[in-house]
Amino acid sequence: MSEVGTGKKSFEKILRKTFSGLLDTIAGFLLGLGLKPNHITLAGLCGNIIAAVLIGSGRLMAGGLMAALMGPLDAVDGAMARKIGVPTRFGGFLDSVIDRYDELLLLGGVLVYFTRGGNTWGIYLTYAAAAGSVLVSYMRARAEALGFDGKVGLLTRVERYIILILGLLLNWIIYSVGIIAVLGNATALQRLLYVKKQADHNGRQN
Repeated sequence: MSEVGTGKKSFEKILRKTFSGLLDTIAGFLLGLGLKPNHITLAGLCGNIIAAVLIGSGRLMAGGLMAALMGPLDAVDGAMARKIGVPTRFGGFLDSVIDRYDELLLLGGVLVYFTRGGNTWGIYLTYAAAAGSVLVSYMRARAEALGFDGKVGLLTRVERYIILILGLLLNWIIYSVGIIAVLGNATALQRLLYVKKQADHNGRQN
């Protein structure tokens, strides 16, 4: 199948390349302790559960700090798998599933925070942000299952994560979820149109 490329290098790949040396050092240390990649993935989930509870209770900065500490673990577990040379299909699947849980847990904590404070706009925006986040991930997975490229978009998971954490740390959470709600759903629409473009392109070739 012929694909329509964008030539865009994702922000996540840039970060991974920039900090590859540090990630490999941390990965080697953790492997030396007898830990496995899946252990780190699940540790990140536990940390984000704590972060969500802190956010929901109104301790936004503490929740943001916890989430910020958990973020790099997503790259560390991958570095560990590559270092031992046995990345498994289940490990990749588990990592992707936990990534979705991590994001929704944090947004769930924000939703509880706005609900307890009676902030109606905050509730609406957080719901829209969660919907956009899920759709962005789903569209990529569904597109790739059908043989299309679904990696384009304004706001990928890493960017959403950074925006959310900054909002928590700076107490600008209403603005963060607003940005994610708008740009996240715009990204979902962008992926939809991109897949349609590829489908139309292939239809003309066949």
